[in-house]
Amino acid sequence: MIAFILLVVAGGLIILSFRADDWVQRQVFAANQGHWSHDPAVAAFSKYGDWPELMVVGVVGVFLARRLRSVRWQSILLMAMIASTLAGMTVNVSRLTTGRTRPRAAVEQGWYGPHHDGKWLIGQAEFNSFPSGHTATAVGFAGVILFAAPAWGIPAMIVALAVALSRILLGAHHPSDVVSAAVISFSIAWAVWGFLGKRGRVDATVRKYS
Repeated sequence: MIAFILLVVAGGLIILSFRADDWVQRQVFAANQGHWSHDPAVAAFSKYGDWPELMVVGVVGVFLARRLRSVRWQSILLMAMIASTLAGMTVNVSRLTTGRTRPRAAVEQGWYGPHHDGKWLIGQAEFNSFPSGHTATAVGFAGVILFAAPAWGIPAMIVALAVALSRILLGAHHPSDVVSAAVISFSIAWAVWGFLGKRGRVDATVRKYS
């Protein structure tokens, strides 16, 4: 029953986010004199909130936790890296094939699929908007921390949501891209934590090689 309720809530959030796309764009333009944001802080969150930077954070964190002999945090960070990677891979399957235009793209907005007008759109950044890869990797990483250590997970999730917001403010993604990615990656984080964390699989592996 709980799973069904969560599924309905997630579906409702995604539907509402699509309805909010145009309204949010108008608000961003109104706040930035008809343009997407050029705030350096927003750009920094966007630039440094993607998968490579998260993996660096994870590796450094695992190294420090190992030096401090913390099996728990080695496990949490390893699971966060796994969830982030799986989330990024999952959304990229859609992102590279749906052909949805980015809000800031200088083309007619729409969904063009993987092939349009005689050319492949896979890998063409202007047509790779749905869902948001940055959001997926950031929320996947933070989600595991939230489940495993809520006191640390809450600020981690705030940072992840700031990354997601930055993608909207810069015109890189529609709100529906971001919300859909967040729902997918949060689900993946929950599955990774449930399968590897609660059952102690990662803890056992870390202890074996410590």
